[in-house]
Amino acid sequence: MSFNASLSGINAANADLNVTSNNIANSNTVGFKSSRAEFADLFSSTSYGLASNAVGSGVKVSNVAQQFSQGNIDPTGRSLDFAIDGEGLFTVSKNGDTFYTRAGNFQPDNRGFVVTPDGARLQVYAPNANGGFDVGRTTDLQLATSDSPPRQTGLVELMVTLPGAAAEPTVQPFDPSESNSYNASSGGVTVYDSLGVAHVQTSYFVKTENANEWQVYNYVDGNQVGEPTTLQFDSNGSLVSPADGRIAMDPYTPGTGAGQLELGLDISGSTQYGNSFALRSINQDGFASGKLTTIDVAEDGVVYARYSNGDDVALGQIVLTNFVNPQGLQAVGNNMWAATHSSGTPRSGAPDSSDFGRIQAGALEASTVDLTEQLVNMITAQRNFQANAQMISTQDQATQTVINIR
Repeated sequence: MSFNASLSGINAANADLNVTSNNIANSNTVGFKSSRAEFADLFSSTSYGLASNAVGSGVKVSNVAQQFSQGNIDPTGRSLDFAIDGEGLFTVSKNGDTFYTRAGNFQPDNRGFVVTPDGARLQVYAPNANGGFDVGRTTDLQLATSDSPPRQTGLVELMVTLPGAAAEPTVQPFDPSESNSYNASSGGVTVYDSLGVAHVQTSYFVKTENANEWQVYNYVDGNQVGEPTTLQFDSNGSLVSPADGRIAMDPYTPGTGAGQLELGLDISGSTQYGNSFALRSINQDGFASGKLTTIDVAEDGVVYARYSNGDDVALGQIVLTNFVNPQGLQAVGNNMWAATHSSGTPRSGAPDSSDFGRIQAGALEASTVDLTEQLVNMITAQRNFQANAQMISTQDQATQTVINIR
């Protein structure tokens, strides 16, 4: 019996060394969680229970528990390197099976899908048409490789300050080619048709003979679009007509083969003050086609494709998964785990919500292995192995002494 107890001690010390060796080997593995060998004593018993003077039968390995503590987050500057700052695991899919990982060293495959080095595809919530995300289903994250389509301009926002002391122009009638026939102009803003071709829209302001009254003429590419609109201000210089500040222009047909360009002008917030004209702001809501420039990920896990025309397209929101008992997960290799009955039911959600951590792009979570601690564990396990081996030698000597009794 004593030989068996010492042999179980040798086996346990060897298992401890194996666990320590595996930890040291993975000290630089991205997202690796160190393991700990846990032991339990053995005690033989009968149907009548244990005697008060019974001696134990040795030791066994009761569990090899992975420690799901937070690893250091190291910046890499690579756009597809993700680290989780907090709880949760990335959800990935491979050949129809779902796995979980803390290693965020992803890369695109030949079809643009974002995958682990082993080829498992990163899962995201698919975007909705209304700008949100469908949290009821997950899909593979695929990077956009096509150009961003153009958006036709529909509204030009113009905010100006017209001079309160202005007089009627000296040249009548209005002629955009004659600078003395108008008081001020917007200077021109680039607008886009349905093909993304640029055009120039210009507004000209002409003071009338009536107090606090102006007319605005709108042109696109030098062509007048609609009759002039009358602007009226009150005695405090605030715009009173049109009441909502909106002016509709006549449709303009470009010579590019694009559809009609139907523009609206919003001059709400414009005023009539002082002695000089001021262009306070000018914006329009269209853009030309654009080339993909970068892939960015926000802290809430939303993956954006950013284009050269300033357009941002949400490709999906990264799915994080948590478990009641993460130590119950089954390691399957390649930095991935699979759910088991012991781990509990998977619970998924968006990053930076509930108890899920935030996503840090351009960084990776380092291994949680502490080399100093592992080297101390190695020495301890080695001493345990040697002590149990010495115990067997001592027991052998005692047995030999008994055998030699005559």
